Amino acid sequence: MGIKFKFLVMKKSGLTAMFLGLLMFAGCNGNNSNSGNDTTNMKSFGSNSDSKTLLGAGSSFVYPLFSKLFAEYGKETGMRINYQSIGSGGGILQLTNKTVDFGDSDAPLNDEQAKKIGVDVLHIPMCSGAVVISYNLPELKGTLKLTPGVLADIFSGKITKWNDPEIAKINPGLTLPGTGVFIVHRSDGSGTTNIFTTYLSKVSESWNASPGKGSAINWPVGLGGKGNEGVSGLLKQTPGAVGYIELAYALQNKMPFADMQNSSGNFITATVESTSAAGNIAIPADAKVSLSNTDAKDGYPISGLTWALIYKEQDYSGRSLQRAQKVVKLLWWNVHEGQKYCRDLNYAPLSPATVAVAEKLLKSATFDGKPILQ
Repeated sequence: MGIKFKFLVMKKSGLTAMFLGLLMFAGCNGNNSNSGNDTTNMKSFGSNSDSKTLLGAGSSFVYPLFSKLFAEYGKETGMRINYQSIGSGGGILQLTNKTVDFGDSDAPLNDEQAKKIGVDVLHIPMCSGAVVISYNLPELKGTLKLTPGVLADIFSGKITKWNDPEIAKINPGLTLPGTGVFIVHRSDGSGTTNIFTTYLSKVSESWNASPGKGSAINWPVGLGGKGNEGVSGLLKQTPGAVGYIELAYALQNKMPFADMQNSSGNFITATVESTSAAGNIAIPADAKVSLSNTDAKDGYPISGLTWALIYKEQDYSGRSLQRAQKVVKLLWWNVHEGQKYCRDLNYAPLSPATVAVAEKLLKSATFDGKPILQ
């Protein structure tokens, strides 16, 4: 099962028995330094010659939305979109290996990933979403509030009890339990992790120094779960647990999450509106931008874009022009007609300025050096 015994190092925690009970759940999830080498179910994708099926893989952050988008697109066009929610790192790996038509990532390609691919990859924004801090404290009567500094101290292992004075100071109206803090994080290469750790690196000098930011980091404490699904499952089963998940997962599973203090000093609840406020910024021509730690006074601070990734030159590995056209048309539909499905699934639709950037990027995609979209 590939159990990684490094997860047995639980700093300052009295939850050893509970951890052992969860070990079978988490043991198949890989270790916390996974760089995204996930090939889960890729052989089930079928043949690249199937003209009615497009293949995608990556972000679990956007999976609830993609499930709806691809079902609706299938009704309109007869196309089947086989998308595997294996994490952003896994999606980038499959794109690198040319086993999918598109990947999806909540983090842009880093220098090492871009160098390995060796050719231009377009980052097409699909939507923005919020990463929330969910917790399992059944006895808590009210919504927890967290500041950036306290959040960093929790995930670094410095705060080990829920009734710690630093948490109590910002929650004067709540009676906090003396339950031990049990950290849950992602075990796979994850864009959700990138959004979260990029935020922590912006707001905490000590976190930025170590462990820093990235899609996969060496966590100081805690237990890893695979995908937003795996983290949600561990959170729901573990009293005292706290972890980071996508807003849609929290709402769909009726899981509580903290109000976060933003850079303006306001405590903000994650909603579509507060996520949209965070994304109301200038978008560069390549669409690679971080939305975290927003300056917007009503913006939720742990927000980020998710990008569909495709090769700019689509003439590779024996692909046909028709297949390339189908991929580009799907993504064009996503950033136009598909945006109407975002709000109901708790994602923020793209701003008009971001849609304009996405259009230019898609129009730059070529086949044999010629634009695919005319």
